Amino acid sequence: MENTLNTRSMIFTLYGDYIRHYGNEIWIGSLISLLQEFGHNEQSVRAAISRMNKQGWIQSKRVGNKSFYSLTDIGKARMEEAAERIYKIKPHSWDGKWRILMYNIPEEIRNVRDELRQELIWSGFGSMSTSCWLSPNPLEKQVYGLIEKYEIKEYVNFFISQYDGPKEDQSLIKKCWNLDEINERYEEFMREYSQKYVIAKNKIEKGNMTDGQCFVERTILVHEYRKFLFIDPGLPAELLPDKWLGDSAADLFSEYYVALAKKASQFFEGVFRKGNEKVKVSKDFDVLSHPLMIDTE
Repeated sequence: MENTLNTRSMIFTLYGDYIRHYGNEIWIGSLISLLQEFGHNEQSVRAAISRMNKQGWIQSKRVGNKSFYSLTDIGKARMEEAAERIYKIKPHSWDGKWRILMYNIPEEIRNVRDELRQELIWSGFGSMSTSCWLSPNPLEKQVYGLIEKYEIKEYVNFFISQYDGPKEDQSLIKKCWNLDEINERYEEFMREYSQKYVIAKNKIEKGNMTDGQCFVERTILVHEYRKFLFIDPGLPAELLPDKWLGDSAADLFSEYYVALAKKASQFFEGVFRKGNEKVKVSKDFDVLSHPLMIDTE
């Protein structure tokens, strides 16, 4: 397979969709073997792992002559947040309140400001202006986590309020997000993956799809679908347009995922246990339920 997928991003995918359910730790040799299925070589995997280690997403330890890597607390928290969003099949109901974050971060720490913007977009905030962000979702935990992470308490103000006009709440949505464009992306996803789903399901039923092929397909499916975390803010049902395709895309994703899940996990376990012989699967992990991953790129 041609290597067109970012190595670091694929590692996040594997941690979220598999590794965190198998003790949260993997031998570097197993990780290299898994990523070779997607065309990544040993050098690129080691370079990506090193970068993730420096960024605080993963940590390493040595056991004999083997190196093992696991998610840090920050990494685990990000995976959990992503899983809650990506496997939410239906939109949540709205409490009628808006979360508004305003900041005035000095130019001398503009790198912090730039990183904060990316974090806010990923969490589902929309920009009303350069330094004013809002969301109808209950993101208090995420906001205070970012304030602590970037040590910007003195530069920010956070409000929870109701919109009192003069327009409708939907006018704020149009100001912050282009839902038509997001809908088009969902339509493209459904057009491509509905066909792949039918083909793969038929092959699996006839026994013509190997565990390794299911592993590759499932991983790419999750990898592609998770990109919506960066463009879809996950708005409540009351603020979505009538012809919203996000629900149908989520249903397609879930059905395709379940069709691939068992055989994909069997392949992963075969590779994983060569370096992690004593690891047991998490007690609350069901291969047909939905794990996940996230990247910050």
